[in-house]
Amino acid sequence: MNAVSLHHVSLEVAADDVEATVGFFSILGFERLPAPELIAAYVTWLEQGPNQIHLIHTPEPTVPTVGHAAVVAPDLDATIKALADAGFEFEESHQLWGERRGFVVGPAGHRVEVMAAPPAAGSSG
Repeated sequence: MNAVSLHHVSLEVAADDVEATVGFFSILGFERLPAPELIAAYVTWLEQGPNQIHLIHTPEPTVPTVGHAAVVAPDLDATIKALADAGFEFEESHQLWGERRGFVVGPAGHRVEVMAAPPAAGSSG
């Protein structure tokens, strides 16, 4: 079987929240990249390494209350400080696999888990 990898997640965002959401994800290391011309009028693409977040501009976005994206921030303290400096509150959570982690809510209401390191492959954490 061929290995697959996650390429992107798509998040619905009201048009008025797009720029603030881009700023939020830039704190987490994502940069804007051009979306294909055919859809560029209603999407904004962000990228960090091989991972992308596609912001879909929609008048009535659906934002999950518990579902979330997760990012790895090896310098978690610096990331928490940068988030706080930008007005975002980081809520520390349980260390399920021996690494610090917590949650922050972005400007469009999306929960994002920020962790110092991911669970080890094959772990139950």
